[in-house]
Amino acid sequence: MRFSFSRKRFRDLSEQEILALAISSEEDDARIYRGYAEYLRADFPDSAHVFDGMAAEEDQHRQRLIDLHKTRFGDVIPLIRREHVAGYYHRRPVWLVENLGLERIRTEAAAMEREAETFYLAAAAQTSDAATRKLLGDLAAAEAGHQITASDLEAKHLDADTLATEEKTAHRQFLLTWVQPGLAGLMDGSVSTLAPIFATAFATQDTWTTFLVGLAASVGAGISMGFTEAASDDGQLSGRGSPVKRGFASGIMTTLGGLGHALPYLITDFWTATVIAIIVVFVELWAIAWIQNRYMDTPFWRATLQVVCGGALVFAAGVLIGSG
Repeated sequence: MRFSFSRKRFRDLSEQEILALAISSEEDDARIYRGYAEYLRADFPDSAHVFDGMAAEEDQHRQRLIDLHKTRFGDVIPLIRREHVAGYYHRRPVWLVENLGLERIRTEAAAMEREAETFYLAAAAQTSDAATRKLLGDLAAAEAGHQITASDLEAKHLDADTLATEEKTAHRQFLLTWVQPGLAGLMDGSVSTLAPIFATAFATQDTWTTFLVGLAASVGAGISMGFTEAASDDGQLSGRGSPVKRGFASGIMTTLGGLGHALPYLITDFWTATVIAIIVVFVELWAIAWIQNRYMDTPFWRATLQVVCGGALVFAAGVLIGSG
């Protein structure tokens, strides 16, 4: 049964349509590789050269396909693209892959070559013209060989020192864009909400009221931290990356930090909820200290003093105020 009524099945394509689909696919892949190259050029110029070379390879494939189409069917190439064919592989948007970093871009490129190889093998099996079948088979072999081509290009442009430098740059960018604002948000959410949550808990001994106060404090702090982080630095001069990414990282982690010790108050028994909340706070504070030590190279004793001791003082203040 066919559910994609607006799209053609691959096996129903004519040989001209198969060639047209291959041409448009090569054009798209070349654009994707150039998009990767442009995105990487500022911070990873040598990797950008690799993707420039891969885009040039796709251009050569496209030209060979166009030449064959002119010979067999003339100059007018039908408009048929990936989205017009049911079950045909798709490409992820460039912006989505960019957000996941250098290694994900390399992995995505390798997957693109494997999918293109599979397409050419299937297309060659569906054609009867000898010249077309030969070209499609040659392109399947070329796509399989692109792994070697990519390795050759990497060997040419990416020596050991360059790779080490790019990995260091990528790691630093990951820290500045995601870890640092996320950690700041987690610390703020975990510590700043301690006082209002536990003050409310000990003042009212009402778990539902305490949960509502904790939820409001967590969400409010998350929104505030998210907007503050996004508005504080556009990342152009500091190199800290997209303000939107940093804002989301900070806002989401702030909210999670506060919700961690607010959620136990969904339990109706006050002391059970409070004991669990205190355990969660203990785990949160030590986890933050470990993250600071692991990713931000903060000495563990200093991280402990800043986070655990500071959090304990805020917790004590909330309990004293609520009990007073």
